[in-house]
Amino acid sequence: MAGNSFGTLFKLTSFGESHGEAIGGIIEGCPPNIDLDLEAIQTELSRRKPGQSAIVSQRKEADQVQFLSGIFEGKTTGTPIGFIIANENQKPQDYNHLKNTYRPSHADYVYEKKYGIRDYRGGGRSSARETACRVVAGAIAKQILPQIKINAFVSSVGDIFIDKPYQELDFSQTESNAVRCPDAATANKMEAYIQEIRKQGDTIGGTVTCVIQNVPIGLGEPVFDKLHAQLGKAMLSINAVKGFEYGSGFCGARMKGSEHNDLHESDGSTKTNLSGGIQGGISNGMDIYFRVAFKPVATIMQEQPTLDKDGNILNTQGKGRHDPCVVPRAVPIVEAMAAMVLADFYLLNKMYQ
Repeated sequence: MAGNSFGTLFKLTSFGESHGEAIGGIIEGCPPNIDLDLEAIQTELSRRKPGQSAIVSQRKEADQVQFLSGIFEGKTTGTPIGFIIANENQKPQDYNHLKNTYRPSHADYVYEKKYGIRDYRGGGRSSARETACRVVAGAIAKQILPQIKINAFVSSVGDIFIDKPYQELDFSQTESNAVRCPDAATANKMEAYIQEIRKQGDTIGGTVTCVIQNVPIGLGEPVFDKLHAQLGKAMLSINAVKGFEYGSGFCGARMKGSEHNDLHESDGSTKTNLSGGIQGGISNGMDIYFRVAFKPVATIMQEQPTLDKDGNILNTQGKGRHDPCVVPRAVPIVEAMAAMVLADFYLLNKMYQ
């Protein structure tokens, strides 16, 4: 299977399945002599792990990362960083009923048609559990670029949206509630709605907004490796993501050039930032901001028709432990993928210096 690596210089290759013995990865290209805060890495993993609140999957995993190489006496050595995360709470028996059945809107059917075999235990390799590996790599990437601040937060759940611009939000409040929304009043509405959806045996989608500040000018490569193109690829590679927009996004398509142009100040900054901190595929020093849309989780606790291996349509119902809304746990994943993109471009940029 191809497509298990992400990045050019700062590169993650991940491995493992949802209900296998462990998941893990190899990080290549991390510069030597970086003092790693291992506690900070574990904190990022704890933000993503299941079982942390009543509105997420109740699978219980410590998600304790074990580093196998590339770190000596608390510093990176410049060699590949190998790590594993044990799957301690495997329940493969919860998925025995899927051995010959394809779940609607999952990767089951296409995996089997493409590879001729699939791991039906929680989706195997297609499971979002793989994203824990990305969080480890992203936490290390953040430590390569400590001056850059990356803050993601839940900006909508269903039809409930934050009605404030990000400049008016206090990002320090994002972790103060289970939804990871920095606006308390909106967070309460979101949490109540997710609880209601869960009682119905259903799921709901939402969006995560990410704001990146203190970005130096010059990150990104023109033409095919534009900064926003790589951010888009990074976000669209996350499970359940259906959309990505940065800066003015789709709203910009309704505007005139005279309304949309970001006019320069004498110091090189711009009066507005509809470009989203990126022009010509290269960072311009302004805040980078983008929004990522997540679909409702495909596994629902309601009966619905599906297909089996013999071509029969039969009824099925979700079992096991699943998120009624994925966006609260997606926040650290969005940050991690953004951090990897920025670290990669930062290291590429050093080649010109």
